[in-house]
Amino acid sequence: MSQKKAQILNPLSGNINVAGVITASSFVGSGEGLTGVASTDNIQTATEATFLSGVKITGVTTASGGVVGNLTGNVTGNATGLSGTPNITVGAVNASSGTISGNLSVGGTLTYQDVTNIDSIGIITAQQGIQVLANGLDVTGFSTFKTGVSVTGVVTATSFSGNVTGNLTGDVNAATFDTGVGGVVVTGVATATSFAGDGSGLTGTTPSTSLVASGTLSNGETVIVTSDGKVAGISTSGESQIIGSESVFESASTSDVVAQYDSNLQKVVIAYYDGGNSNYGTAVVGTVSGTSISFGSPVVFNSASTSYNSIAFDSTNNKVIIGFRDSNGYGTAIVGTVSGTSISFGSKNSWNSTSTFWISLAYDTNAEKVAIFYRDNGGGKAIIGTVSGTSISYGSAVSYTSNTADYNAAVYDSTNQKVVVAYEDDDNNDYATAIVGTVSGTSISFGSAVVFSSNANDLLSGTYDSDTGKVIFTGRETVLGTGHRGFAIVGTISGTSISFGTAVPYTDFSGSGPQQQDVVYDSSAKRVVVFYQDANDSYKGKFVVGKVDGDNNTITFGSTFIVNDGETWPGHNGAATYDSNAQRVVFSYRDSGNSNYGTAIVVKTGYVDTNLASENFIGFSDAAYTNGQTAKIQVVTAIDDAQSGLTTGSKHYVQNDGTLSTTAGSPSVLAGTAISDTEIIVKQ
Repeated sequence: MSQKKAQILNPLSGNINVAGVITASSFVGSGEGLTGVASTDNIQTATEATFLSGVKITGVTTASGGVVGNLTGNVTGNATGLSGTPNITVGAVNASSGTISGNLSVGGTLTYQDVTNIDSIGIITAQQGIQVLANGLDVTGFSTFKTGVSVTGVVTATSFSGNVTGNLTGDVNAATFDTGVGGVVVTGVATATSFAGDGSGLTGTTPSTSLVASGTLSNGETVIVTSDGKVAGISTSGESQIIGSESVFESASTSDVVAQYDSNLQKVVIAYYDGGNSNYGTAVVGTVSGTSISFGSPVVFNSASTSYNSIAFDSTNNKVIIGFRDSNGYGTAIVGTVSGTSISFGSKNSWNSTSTFWISLAYDTNAEKVAIFYRDNGGGKAIIGTVSGTSISYGSAVSYTSNTADYNAAVYDSTNQKVVVAYEDDDNNDYATAIVGTVSGTSISFGSAVVFSSNANDLLSGTYDSDTGKVIFTGRETVLGTGHRGFAIVGTISGTSISFGTAVPYTDFSGSGPQQQDVVYDSSAKRVVVFYQDANDSYKGKFVVGKVDGDNNTITFGSTFIVNDGETWPGHNGAATYDSNAQRVVFSYRDSGNSNYGTAIVVKTGYVDTNLASENFIGFSDAAYTNGQTAKIQVVTAIDDAQSGLTTGSKHYVQNDGTLSTTAGSPSVLAGTAISDTEIIVKQ
């Protein structure tokens, strides 16, 4: 009989107690009533699962949707996909990257690489030092290193504060140290572009510089810096003074002797009045050869009494112009033409029909006019003359001072194209005064007058130094209770004004000083030559040579020479002239030691030039060098020990030949102070 299975048609509503296994494809309900369930292979829910008393899992828990809520206890194994704000306590953390928005507290050692920036509000403490492989440390505030800083490369700083102890090696640039406490100790070479202070605390140093030698140098030789930046020894050049023999041009008493050089025919023209011929105005032509002069026959240019002679050369028309006071006292001029050893004249023409005194002429090469200065009863005046053929015509007279102007001395400045006149201002304590004039057409205008000597003055004369572009005036100063002296002063023209340096004496204050004098410029020797009568030495004729320092507006005079042992009377202004062809100076005068005859003498101006200037001396050669070698030069504060014959404790000056002396030379250049007979500290 076959057995049939039972069919359960309806679900059970009560409990089922089964001792064995219940197998079912699914369960319906929450399962909350299940007890004694040991394990499941898998739990899958379509909704959120809640575990009220925790979940204990021996194996690995994997959540594809993440873990929500707090995790307590230890999390072991790999924790991936964590989100939210969990607190995680772990051992070692290994991560390829990470972002921490809050604080990171590390109880152990934090090891990391490739960190771009560390931004720390507090203190960073490094136990084993800091190693920076590139770009260095950029610190805004101060950094304090307790145990020192060891730097293999170069430390560069814009400034240092505090003391530096120990040795500095390598390059030290732009360093500021507290030298009052710690100082700086450098074992190698300290190089600086400059030092501040007087160097009094320096020891074991020899200040020096290295420059290329121009020529040979000996050990201890005084040296200068040349214009090309090299160093050279000090040297001199020049020529000896040569004084020729006197030559008589008029065998009779003469006076008011003046001379001028005719650059066209290379002749010297001398004008004077002839005392042997009723004081007639007379002229004679001289030819210079070597240190002698020969003359043609005298020619009368004014057949009447003549005085206050002055002479100029018109280089445009190649004419000689003589200005003079005629027998009526009128200011008059006449034009002369030189031919061979003679001179011929046109007709005289007066420019002032009243009493005229202290005539002085200057030719303006720019305006091609002659400027005539003089004094009449109306004060100091000027008038412009125009030469045409053998005659002269005039513009209108112009007053340059209403005061009484004596000893007028006119000079033309070819650089500034101005005429300047110096005069004794009788109405202002006899002060020496000058004023600049500008010639335009047949007129002349003036700037302001300038006093250049606030002592009583007379015997003024002037010349122009074409090499320095300076005007030089000479005269006699009178100081009550002291005496008289001859002096020279350098003037600089600017526009319509003139400024002056300091007056330099060419004689001492003594007795009557010079009586009559004149000044001329020797362009070959580049020297000013002053010719004068020495009233303190039997009225002998003498001259002295001076060199103008254009940079400092001064002049330096050398020795005095005698040209005539007898009583000598040059003209007050124009007694000396320079023959540029023969390169000689010609003095003309009345020789009272020879019957007052008109006499002339030729002088070759002696001079010594040096390459030493007031500022180019720098020190002493430290050894012997040949031309082109790099020479070590001991400079300021160095001690040169290669000298001899020094005066210990005395200042020594460089002479114009490079030797040393306790007396200042020309120019005055201090070398230093001798600390022994062989050692000198180079000048401060």
